[in-house]
Amino acid sequence: MTISTEADTGVIDSAGCEAAGGIMAFVSRRWTSAIMLAGARGARRFGEYRRMVGGISGRMLSVRLAELEQHGLVHREVVPSMPVQVFYHLTDRGWSLIGPVDAITRWAHEQG
Repeated sequence: MTISTEADTGVIDSAGCEAAGGIMAFVSRRWTSAIMLAGARGARRFGEYRRMVGGISGRMLSVRLAELEQHGLVHREVVPSMPVQVFYHLTDRGWSLIGPVDAITRWAHEQG
């Protein structure tokens, strides 16, 4: 196995490690990556997320969606209709995180 050096990656320093640790802690929170991966399949309503992310409570889904929105990863769109519809979709920033989240998910499945 080859270990990259700072010259190879440009991020192996204390600031890079801190940034990586922060995003890994956020994404690894229960349900967060599952919600993001569900969002990668298109704009979704709350109930659709609940069905796609089996086992999550409505309260926890609401909390996680609010956190994702606060971090600029998900956008909440209210459609004025009767009844009002609310859609959640990934922002460009959210989409930029899907590749790494998917890669980590695939790696975890391969490791059994």
